[in-house]
Formats: sequence, structure tokens, C-alpha cells
Amino acid sequence: MTGPLKLLRTSTFRLAALYLILFAVSVAALLGYVYWNTAVLLQEQTDYTIQAEVQALSDQYQLRGLNGILDTVQRRSADDTGAVYLLAAPAGQRIAGNLDDMPVMPKGGEAKWIEFPLVVQDGAARENHVARAFFTDLPGGFKLIVGRDVESLRQFATIIRQTIFYALAIALVLGLGGGLLMSRNFLRRVDAITEASRTIMAGNMSGRMPVAGSSDELDRLALALNEMLDQIESLMGAMKEVSSNVAHDLKTPLTRIKARVEAALRSGNEAEYRAALENTVDESDRLLDTFNALLSIARAEAGQARGGLAPVDASELIADVAELYEPLAEEEGGTFKASAAPGLMVLGDRQLLAQALTNLLDNALKYGARDGETPQITLTGTSEDDKVVITVADHGAGIPPEDRGRVTERFVRLDESRTKPGNGLGLSLVSGVMKLHKGTLLLEDNAPGLRARLVMPATRDVSALGR
Repeated sequence: MTGPLKLLRTSTFRLAALYLILFAVSVAALLGYVYWNTAVLLQEQTDYTIQAEVQALSDQYQLRGLNGILDTVQRRSADDTGAVYLLAAPAGQRIAGNLDDMPVMPKGGEAKWIEFPLVVQDGAARENHVARAFFTDLPGGFKLIVGRDVESLRQFATIIRQTIFYALAIALVLGLGGGLLMSRNFLRRVDAITEASRTIMAGNMSGRMPVAGSSDELDRLALALNEMLDQIESLMGAMKEVSSNVAHDLKTPLTRIKARVEAALRSGNEAEYRAALENTVDESDRLLDTFNALLSIARAEAGQARGGLAPVDASELIADVAELYEPLAEEEGGTFKASAAPGLMVLGDRQLLAQALTNLLDNALKYGARDGETPQITLTGTSEDDKVVITVADHGAGIPPEDRGRVTERFVRLDESRTKPGNGLGLSLVSGVMKLHKGTLLLEDNAPGLRARLVMPATRDVSALGR
């Protein structure tokens, strides 16, 4: 598409053209109204003056007869005021006045308004004007014509009309020019966004939409797109990392399975076969746990379970989980304390919330004790500012502040935890569950140990939870 046609097809130019048309129509209507009223007023004033003079001359004819009106017509005809007079005999011969001949008269002979051409002597030049007059019959058959030279009024009306036309033409030219200028600036920015989009589609995910800094609608659109691209880039980076981590974490157990099976086959011993099969089952269970955790995280982060959210009493959930984990902590020789305020209602998925709690408690059992010590775990539920807060605290080594942001990423395991079983997906699942529930996972220092807090919106109107 060529440049000018491209400008004409922009929405900015079309909008400017629409506004220009509306403006031109409004101005034309306003100026036309002013012109019409001005022309009508001037003509009415002229007609009123002529009629008043005709009435005065008719009255004078009634009082003084032909000689009286003849004297008045001769005297007024001598004045150069633009007035025209003609007093004619019944046969049409001129008796007095500044008109040489009787103009073309309307048929019927009754009193009427007439307009006729008028030749005016201006020095040595002769000009053609237009006169407007009133024609009437006097008693005795005499004819009287009284009028005015309206050429100046016609010229004034012509000037007004030309002014209106020129004003509209100038407005159209300026409006079209402004529309083209705005369209050009708008199109330049749209082309820049389009070019940036093509660069990104070509594979440069670091590209971003240009922002002019004017805070207009295009800037707001560009900023929103840039935020979306940041999120997409982050998700793609996470996807690449997950793919790499999955490949790495699958390679080791699959290699172990293959090695054990090959060793059992070489040995030819039935006991070796059985041991290899049992180890294969254990490794398969761990692999399935990893894939199930990944699927749970993906569903939670995608919000697929949001439609099934229902009222959940967090107090009851805490009590049920505590009943399950208290014996496990005692088996480790540690302590487990649980408490929850009554009526902690949230809108959520009970199974996912329970899984998030069990992941936190599993971590507390594995990492919640220093060397030579037994785990000390605390599980509490409280209400804070229309929020339900579930806290799992331990007295272990904790997580350094600089690592708390990345431990919720998939397959991230700190060096201290690599000697213990796990796949690095526990906190990722908890974070995904909190996103689903519009909540937040906060990792804080328990001095010593780690304090993990699940903060979710509280729901007081239980009847509204199902809606």
C-alpha cells in the first residue's frame, strides 16, 4: 500500500475527517443562519421604508391632489439617496421621477412588489444595478412607483456568501492537513509497534514495544504489551529451565534402572531379578510422584481448579493434618504443636490446600532440625485483617534471604538439601496453590529455622461462597 493511501486508511484520519465534516456542517449552519437573518432583516427594513413612503405619498395625493404629489416626487427625485420614483399618467407616460421609463409591470394591475434592472450613471461610467420597488394605482388612473436601489444589499449578501464559502474551504484544507499530520504521527508509532512485534515473532524475545513517554493510549497499550512480553519471557525461561531439569532428573533414575536391570540379567540370579524389579518399582514411584507434582503445579497455576472452589474451614483442615503428622514427628523424637482459631473460612480446594500443607510439613520434618537435634514443628491458623494465615514453623537451618525467592521455582534445591530425598517441587506446588487461591506464600526467618506463611483472603459470608 502506498504512503498517501496508507495515511488515508488510518483510523486517526477517518476520525479527524468525521470531526471535520461535523464541524463544517455546524459552522455552515451557523453562518447560514446568520446570513439568512441578516439578509431578511435588511430586506424587511427596505420594504418597510418603501411602504411608509408610498403611504405618505398616497395620503398627500388624497389631500393635495396631483400637484401636491408631483411637487414631492420631483423634490425627492433630485436627491441622490438611492431612491427611485416614477409618477405616470394612466396611459403610462412619465410625469415625474428619476425613472425614465415604466418598468415591466406585473399583470393584473394590482399593487405589487417588483424588481427590475436599473442603469446608474457614476461619473462617465454607467453601471447596471437592481431596484426593488412597490407599484400601486392612484385614484384617477395615475400610477406610482416608489423603490430603492438594492445593489449594495445584493453585493453585501454576495460578500457574506463568499466569506462563508472561503471560511469552509479554509477549514476543510486545515482540517485535512491536520488529519494527515496526526495520521502520519499515529501511523509512525503504529509502524514502530508493528516492527517490534515482527522482531519478537522472529525469535528476539528481548524486544519490547517502543514507549514515547506521552502517557497516551498508545503508550498505555505498549506498556501493557511489554508487561505481557515480560511475563511470556519469564514463562518461556521457566519452561526451558523445567525442561532441562526434567531431562536431568529423569536421566539419573532411568540410568539407575537400566544399570540394575542389566546387572540382574548378567547375574542370572533369581534374587537379583527380584531386587532389580523392586528397585525399578521404587524408582518408577518416584518418577510418577515427580510428574504428578508437575501436573498439579501446572493445573494450579493455570487456574483450572478455580471453578471448583468451595467453602473450606481452615481450622478443621489444620486439625486433620495435625492429627496425621503429630505421630510422625513423635517417631522422629521431636515435637509437634498445632492450634487454630475457630471459623477460619476460605474459598478454596480442600485437597489442594491439604497437599500444600503436607508439602510444608514434609519439608519441616526433613529440614526442620539441626544436626544432633530433633524437629520442633508448629502449625497455627490465625485471622489477620480479613486474611486467613496458616503458619508452619520449624527450628532447622532455614533458608537464606537471598534464596527465598528462587526456592519456589521448579526443581530448585539448595546445596544443603541435596543429600535428602526430594525433587525440588514441593514449594513450587505450594506457590501454585496460593496463586489459585489468590493468596501468597511468605518465607520468613523463625530465628532459628524457617517460618512458612500461607496468606489467603478470608470469607465470612458462607452462603455466597458457592456463587
